[in-house]
Amino acid sequence: MTREEELLANLTSVRARLGEAATRAGRSPGEICLLAVGKTMPWKDIATLLRAGQRDFGENYVQEALPKILAVERGRDPAAPEPRWHFVGHLQSNKAKLIPGKFAIFHSLHSAALAERLEKACAESDTTLHCLVEVNVDGEASKSGVAPDEAAFLLEGCSRLRRIRITGLMCIPAADPRNPRRPFAALRNLRDALNRQGVYPEKLTELSMGMTADYEAAIAEGSTVVRIGTALFGARR
Repeated sequence: MTREEELLANLTSVRARLGEAATRAGRSPGEICLLAVGKTMPWKDIATLLRAGQRDFGENYVQEALPKILAVERGRDPAAPEPRWHFVGHLQSNKAKLIPGKFAIFHSLHSAALAERLEKACAESDTTLHCLVEVNVDGEASKSGVAPDEAAFLLEGCSRLRRIRITGLMCIPAADPRNPRRPFAALRNLRDALNRQGVYPEKLTELSMGMTADYEAAIAEGSTVVRIGTALFGARR
């Protein structure tokens, strides 16, 4: 099997599993964005999936992502859809200027300081940026993200920004084999509570949650974006 055949088979399998999970949850597969997270994979892998109709791609490291984005654009088949890039990794505030104009959606907003930096960078480039607030649902010291009880404070601060638009929440929970749906239910409940409280001017609709090992559980709890790496690309190179 060639690398292209492997990628296309993986994409078909993931799409099928996503559709089955959505059906079991009484949802339409069209409600759920399949985000292909390339990480260290070469740009040609992205181009292969793009030609197959996969549009949304995620990257974790901005300095690795930028040349990949450029290579994909230069090598893109005219018949392929235009890719939509998501940033899903941890970003230091001093690299905020690298995000606007390159990424459509920023999944890992974790502080007011970063929001201010992104706002300034967007203003300088005359762009806007959709963002998700990263929530540390399990309080893990090794992970970034705001504590659940601090999310409202961050959202209130972001409500005065004009270039940054918060559309939902994101989480990377600890594995919970006994109850894999628990952290995803917690994030959904938090989003719904924040909407009831009206802490942000616009309704929060997005839930970026679920990866290769647990995306079916996330879909059952209302995920709107599943971030899939290994199931599509194989083990990281």
